[in-house]
Amino acid sequence: MKSNATMIALLSVLSTIRHPNRPHHNMASSFLLKAAQQSHRGCHHFHCSAKVASCGYPRKSTPLYLNRILFDSSEMEVRDHDTAERQQQQHWLATVTFPKHDYRTVHIAKILRLKNGECVRAGSVRNPESGHNDELEGLLTDEAIVQWLPEGNIKKCEPTKNGDPPGSLKLCIPHPPKTLLWNQRNNTNHSHDDNGQQADVPPVSLLLALPRPLQLSRILPMVSQLGIDHLILTSAKKVPKDYFGSHLFRKPQELRSLLIEGLTQSGTDLRLPRVTISKRPLREFMDEELDDLFPPREVVRVIAHPERRKLDGETEDEGTGKVRRVTDLDFPMDKQGKRRKMLVAVGPEGGWEEPNELDMFMERGFQKVTLGTRALRSDVAVVSLLALAHEVCSKHRYHD
Repeated sequence: MKSNATMIALLSVLSTIRHPNRPHHNMASSFLLKAAQQSHRGCHHFHCSAKVASCGYPRKSTPLYLNRILFDSSEMEVRDHDTAERQQQQHWLATVTFPKHDYRTVHIAKILRLKNGECVRAGSVRNPESGHNDELEGLLTDEAIVQWLPEGNIKKCEPTKNGDPPGSLKLCIPHPPKTLLWNQRNNTNHSHDDNGQQADVPPVSLLLALPRPLQLSRILPMVSQLGIDHLILTSAKKVPKDYFGSHLFRKPQELRSLLIEGLTQSGTDLRLPRVTISKRPLREFMDEELDDLFPPREVVRVIAHPERRKLDGETEDEGTGKVRRVTDLDFPMDKQGKRRKMLVAVGPEGGWEEPNELDMFMERGFQKVTLGTRALRSDVAVVSLLALAHEVCSKHRYHD
């Protein structure tokens, strides 16, 4: 009992600790795992798996399996099977080499503390705009093999005592069936529904009035973790024009890296959201592009807006249409088995301009939804609404 109480206390204190190098992983979980294994050495069935991976090394499901190391297919080197490595029985599909100071190298060394030959989850990012021509896009494996390449005076092929990488890092990607290619996922996991639509494509998209650049950098990993098909960043009356001068737009690779950061937490989802940045006036975008991107017969459109109440508690009637909760939405689409899709519009922190912008959305078939009477920050509203939207789309998909 005393040992259990100590572990609970450690969890409560350490659960808020984050590593400064943005490793996508909570340091507390790694510390607690080691402490738990020392306190309960006989309880391997609870604290870590006693199974042996097909690569021959024990699978420590926590912490090795909390994240997935992601990379672009362009970073991969396809192996030549006629080289000396074949003579050594090393049949790798491909390898990926990360520099010593790459955040993935630091994460594997400092947080996961993997040694040569141990396994890590890995995958290559799938770009929805690439047409999926690259067969190495979207590959998935739980048994990528770690190979350290020591540099300088370091001789050992393992992280140093203070957790620094000994040098650059090579990940060896095994051949199928240890690695699942995207084409194989299509065939074996029924990745298309009866209408030919890709079942792995999230049914929810987000139209977001551009927030402050610092807040946008917080929101991007969140939306890719939750999963969205399309992110549209638009102007609005209360969006300063200089927001579009953010470094995230001048250096698109930084925006992309934030989306990938979120995907590392999402298990087997390797698809990046499509991103559209519309600097033009909101009305022009709504008139000229909205219907092509989100046909009203296929996509339910909703706009978030706080519920207004008077001091006596009565709801104000502003004549802008009925306000619904997300779970009470109408899905005015045919019932031919098509997946339910939803577009969620979230305004700037100053709110949509009333009544002009609100009326513009309502005229284009948006249903007004609310999370209550509180005016929420954009990041809080986005996470809450996307979670509810996924739940509603899933409910209507399986229960119609």
